[in-house]
Amino acid sequence: MAHVDHFGISVRDVATSYAQYVPVLEALGYTEHGQGDLAWFGGPGHVDVLLYAARDASPERHAHGRVGWQHLAYAVHSPEEVDRLHTIAVDAGWSVVRAPKLYPRFSPRYYASFVEDENGIRLEFAYKPREELALG
Repeated sequence: MAHVDHFGISVRDVATSYAQYVPVLEALGYTEHGQGDLAWFGGPGHVDVLLYAARDASPERHAHGRVGWQHLAYAVHSPEEVDRLHTIAVDAGWSVVRAPKLYPRFSPRYYASFVEDENGIRLEFAYKPREELALG
């Protein structure tokens, strides 16, 4: 059976993005495996995350809602973990899209937050008991 191996994300400046990603990914259990014109994060049980320097020199950020990347969601084990990761991300320079809160349209205890990096790349931290999900 096939599985997701890695995510490659093009960023304007690898060093700047590295500074934003390393605290968040380390808090999620990733290990940094290289930095330069490519930053690579991985670890047992994790889909690798690779940050590449963008080939397009445009200063334009990624725009949420356009065709393409929507967001990457990390499932965590408690609402407190959502809060902890959200704080780590904000302290590392991520912008708050949605502060931690309940999303009852998905399930009574679906609790999540959304943040964006300086490139407009969005992450979600979510506590979502699967047995309660309303999205079949």
